[in-house]
Amino acid sequence: MRTILFILQKEFLQIFRNRGMLPIIFVLPFIQLVILSYAATFDVSQVPFHLQDRDRSVTSRRFAEKFTASGYFNLTGTSSSDLQSQSELVRRNADLVLVIPVGFERDLVTTGHAQVQLMINAEDGFSAGVVQTYASEIVTAFNRGELKRLIPGGEVTAAGEISMVPSSWYNPELKYTHYMVPGIIVILVTLIGLFLSGMNVVREREIGTIDQINVTPIKRYQFITGKLLPLWIIGIGELSVGLVIARLLFHVPMLGSYALVYLVAGIYLLVVLGMGLLISTVTETQQQAMFIAWFFMVIFTLLSGLFTSIESMPEWAQRMTMLNPVRHFVDIMRRVMLKGSGIAEIASPLLILTAFAALMLALAVNRYRKVSE
Repeated sequence: MRTILFILQKEFLQIFRNRGMLPIIFVLPFIQLVILSYAATFDVSQVPFHLQDRDRSVTSRRFAEKFTASGYFNLTGTSSSDLQSQSELVRRNADLVLVIPVGFERDLVTTGHAQVQLMINAEDGFSAGVVQTYASEIVTAFNRGELKRLIPGGEVTAAGEISMVPSSWYNPELKYTHYMVPGIIVILVTLIGLFLSGMNVVREREIGTIDQINVTPIKRYQFITGKLLPLWIIGIGELSVGLVIARLLFHVPMLGSYALVYLVAGIYLLVVLGMGLLISTVTETQQQAMFIAWFFMVIFTLLSGLFTSIESMPEWAQRMTMLNPVRHFVDIMRRVMLKGSGIAEIASPLLILTAFAALMLALAVNRYRKVSE
């Protein structure tokens, strides 16, 4: 333990003596956080939706078919229970729940007026607004077409229409910054962890100190722990400052548990740091390490669901995202912060991250060899 403490002291001294790295670690990430949170936008397609048809009439079925045939929505399931519909939203199996009440057809025939409810997952305020617009177009088309067959005389007045009652869940004000900021915090933590760990061992090799370390009696696990723990602490610190900025500047809510966020972040940082250490063991210079780390960073970001909805990606790309640790942490951050999800709701992506952490650390430790051994 004493040996590890000496290594930690050495690592922190090296980090804070390097004046060129300090702005990269503590200033640039938060400038990026502010700029990206305001600048990023995206489109929506193939929205997963859940149907709750309580009327079960010919008219309600035709109305629901308008959604499935529009090309905007993808039916993921049906139910007759409010609890199950809400569960579909919480689990992210659907971003829209269409509720058709009992007496839908009767009200249209007798009064020419009926209501349906749209429960929209508004974590992403921009996408929620687009979803509501799509739904409005479908309802308008139904009012002009199918509804004329039900009302005697074929006339549809302003009152004789289906009206919607939208309910935006998880982001009532439809602020897209609430959706973007948690994901951008993940990207910044990833950048710091991946790049710093990727250049760490390589820098020792370039300045010649790695040879001095290799001939000492320091054990391999002591060396790796001493290398990764300071960066893990810095990563947690970056996350903390990012959460403060998210709350104070962008007013992003935290409906879940901070403890759960830090638990997941601790596991996720092991994935990123293990990957960076693995990169540093297969490269000879810091430039090589930087290039490889940036290559993976671009792919991870594009396949994370941060800027482009995963449901809108091609099927092969959706499969690839399952191998992307950034995708899973972004998903968890949004669920915990905006939905208040607990550990049961995020169990699946959390287990995947844990498996990634074990794999990356095992590969990095196995790849590193001391010359003196």
